[in-house]
Amino acid sequence: MPEDHKQKDVCETTCIHEDVVKRVQPKIAEVNEVELLFKALSDATRLKITYALTLENELCVCDVAHIIGSTTATASHHLRYLRNMGLAKYRKEGKLVYYSVVDEHIRQLVNLAIEHSKESLH
Repeated sequence: MPEDHKQKDVCETTCIHEDVVKRVQPKIAEVNEVELLFKALSDATRLKITYALTLENELCVCDVAHIIGSTTATASHHLRYLRNMGLAKYRKEGKLVYYSVVDEHIRQLVNLAIEHSKESLH
């Protein structure tokens, strides 16, 4: 293979740094629950809803639907998914249901991702 066609972003030989592997490998299982968090936020609609919930203390299902431009049934479906995944909580007040993010960690995670996205564009 000509020199200019070789991949330069891979090791050219196998070299295992055993000390590093022994330190890092046991911690990899910690991502198992985190995977579900990112899966929940990987859907554009759910991410928009979660972001909207970080901008206000709480939003009713009808407001969420209008914010994202969907039906209340669609908004309710996504909100229920977020609740089941442990990202959102709700309270009922009369005939209205209000949702909010479960804690500051979710708020920070989404806002950090938004901030990173804005920085990446420049």
